[in-house]
Amino acid sequence: MILDAHRQHSRHWENFQYAYPVLSRRSHGISIGLNVNPDKVCNFDCIYCQVDRTVPATVLKFDLAAAERELRALLATDFSQHAPFDTVPKAQLRINDIALSGDAEPTTLPEFSKAMEMIARVKPPGVKIVLITDAGGLDRVDVKRGLEIMDAHDGEVWAKLDAGTEEYFQLINRTKIPFARILKNITLTAQTRPVIIQSLFLKIHGVGPADEEISAYCERLRAIGRIKLVQVYTVARNAMTIVEGIPASQFVTPLADGELDAIADRVRQTTGFPVESFYGAPALPSSK
Repeated sequence: MILDAHRQHSRHWENFQYAYPVLSRRSHGISIGLNVNPDKVCNFDCIYCQVDRTVPATVLKFDLAAAERELRALLATDFSQHAPFDTVPKAQLRINDIALSGDAEPTTLPEFSKAMEMIARVKPPGVKIVLITDAGGLDRVDVKRGLEIMDAHDGEVWAKLDAGTEEYFQLINRTKIPFARILKNITLTAQTRPVIIQSLFLKIHGVGPADEEISAYCERLRAIGRIKLVQVYTVARNAMTIVEGIPASQFVTPLADGELDAIADRVRQTTGFPVESFYGAPALPSSK
């Protein structure tokens, strides 16, 4: 059952600056986000990005002590007493993870490992630490140190991979980071810890990814080798990014459910990895 709360992914909670709760389909419960990039500065400029960078950031620096206070407060909150969670069945209000996510790429945080130390110290048993990342900074020394902390405290890396070729990667993710570096970072990271691949596919001017692109994407997955799960999804909310002076929301649209299922089936058949589909409606995930 899809609830209204699934459609509300605001990164703002009361007067907090860094921590926020969402009812997450991909987390299967409450995910507490930690926005370590409130300045909105990112190393990708994805065509589907929902962060409005035409509006100046009101907070320009991540404050670790303030973030810890906010995180502790959210972990002690009874969400059943707060909208929009007050209409959600209590069985779905379990806090499943604390996720480094938000307005940009978490691995660009200068003191990434200190943020991981704080989360590991604060989080209750059974709550995962999730790093949602474009993989561009997974090779940073301090990030590797932070990943080791995650490994010791029920951590998972959720890495973005939206393409199979350099050309399509640059079309969708628009970055100066070479595609080869992204693939290498994911592959090396997956050798020592659980990695979930998050892949968003969409239509540009009504046209989805070509068959050849999906074939190349599946080959990239096979080359990575160790993948816990592949999450295949599409746009569910309007893109806020600007492309050549035009809002991407005017020409970026979701794949139909059947089109997304076809990609998910190809991934299953060619790689053998488990796959979940998340539709643009949104709808329930499909696990086959």
